[in-house]
Amino acid sequence: MKRIQYILIISFLLLVGVQMQAQQKTYCNPVNIDYGYTPIPNFSEWGYHRATADPVIVNYKGTYFLFSTNQWGYWWSEDMIAWNFVSRRFLRPWNEGYDELCAPAVGIIGDTMLVFGSTYTSEFTIWMSTNPKVDDWKPLVERFTIGGWDPAFFTDDNGRFYMYNGSSNQFPLYGVELDRKTMKPKASRKEMYVLEPWRYGWQRFGENMDDTFLDPFIEGAWMTQNNGKYYLQYGAPGTEFSGYSDGVIVGDNPLGPFVPQSMPMSYKPGGFSHGAGHGATFQDNWKNYWHVSTIAISVKNNFERRIGIWPTGFDKEGVMYCNTAFGDYPTYLPDGLEDHLKSRFTGWMLLNYQKPVTVSSTFGAYSANNAVDESIKTYWSATSSNENEWIQTDLGTISTVNAIQINYADQDAEFLGKSMNVYHQYKILESIDGKKWNLLVDKSKNKTDVPHDYVELAKPVQTRFIKLVNIHMPTGKFAVSGLRVFGLGSGEKPTAVNDFMVLRTENDKRSAWLKWSPVDNAYAYNIYMGTEPDKLYNSIMVYNANEYWLKTMDKEKTYYFTIEAINENGISTSCPLLKSE
Repeated sequence: MKRIQYILIISFLLLVGVQMQAQQKTYCNPVNIDYGYTPIPNFSEWGYHRATADPVIVNYKGTYFLFSTNQWGYWWSEDMIAWNFVSRRFLRPWNEGYDELCAPAVGIIGDTMLVFGSTYTSEFTIWMSTNPKVDDWKPLVERFTIGGWDPAFFTDDNGRFYMYNGSSNQFPLYGVELDRKTMKPKASRKEMYVLEPWRYGWQRFGENMDDTFLDPFIEGAWMTQNNGKYYLQYGAPGTEFSGYSDGVIVGDNPLGPFVPQSMPMSYKPGGFSHGAGHGATFQDNWKNYWHVSTIAISVKNNFERRIGIWPTGFDKEGVMYCNTAFGDYPTYLPDGLEDHLKSRFTGWMLLNYQKPVTVSSTFGAYSANNAVDESIKTYWSATSSNENEWIQTDLGTISTVNAIQINYADQDAEFLGKSMNVYHQYKILESIDGKKWNLLVDKSKNKTDVPHDYVELAKPVQTRFIKLVNIHMPTGKFAVSGLRVFGLGSGEKPTAVNDFMVLRTENDKRSAWLKWSPVDNAYAYNIYMGTEPDKLYNSIMVYNANEYWLKTMDKEKTYYFTIEAINENGISTSCPLLKSE
């Protein structure tokens, strides 16, 4: 009888665990995967650090597969929440180097997945698998003779197979049709597109798009076919910049000719994490489109980067868009056919922006406030990685907490390349008064590597203080770039923004100065813009400021703008639409 009771109890606990996992309906960028560390010693002059970029997600037989740069493997997921890493080196004996999959191409022909890494030579193999959930691959082509840097594969609806490639500030993107059996080109490569920064402001090089240093880079091709049109996406102007975006050119055939969309398709220059360039577009199991792309950190090295996923789609006129408004706040995961023109944002606001913080210790100049300043580029560090180092944030008032994101930073990390079987362990406590504490989240037994852990609470909690307590770090000191608490405050939403103005320069219509009167109880603003009044598809989140210098415009187009204010309690109504010619 006791044995039966024990089995029933275990079965119940397992069932509860499954139900709790199924209750997670949201995610929060950056994507929480076990990013490897840079494998290149001389790239780490400012310390070893996690780094990846140039992601591709493909939906293969209902499972999502994620490949990216220098990870010595790849991930798969059934739900876009839990990502399972498969260790795999795609080198062949004649290959030399350390980064066998830099900016990989991933394609599907029939029931077979193909993978190919960037190369300027003929020394890379095209690999194939019909069982990629495990390390089960074999060569399709031993040496892909034409090579290609930043390659992308595309299978058209009629079965014809193409490759696009290019990464340069001198040369265009190229496209070529391949024989799907031999992988040999059917003709010479054709030029697809070269950047036009003289017209499109967002293509200008530099953090501030100043045109003063280098010509901009075009890279990261990706092709999507929708409703008879072909959308060739590309990254620009440079992967290390906040304005790193994906543009798109549109044509009636896979090899063009193409016409550019004026605005970047995937664009995120503001918020906690910046950048949404060099990515790939895929469909979930309900045929909704999503775009995965690169987030820039670029502190310890220019190529210190992460990955984000954004809702994407095509409007009724065939314009391709990517919805990055509140793009690093909690966002609903797919669970059916959706209209991505409608926001997937949960409405859970950031509760602790620049709120009071106390910590167990502070290492050097890595101060506590860096953990709540809404910048992934800055971080707080404790003096050690010891158990019971802690950081505590005061929400200022009793609030409803729905989710918490812990973004770890790399301080004195010792790993190089991919380290397996490493993990974070911690506890999160909550308190009404800062004196009596209750356990809210217990990950003291966790055995996974969670550098951007996101916890959606099974039930919201009313509380004021949140404390993160370290148990174990995989490497380096206990350091946090963002302890972000999401939910709803108990006060009033902000009022609408007044005196919003757009002053566009006469001698360079690629740029404009945006200014508005600050709203007393707002901590941030969302600016929305577009070239048509009903297509405000680009957005910028601005914290703690009432002006913005915009340099991303098409000098030949009229623009439309609106703005909304944001605080812990919600979002204001939008101001009336402004037109800028």
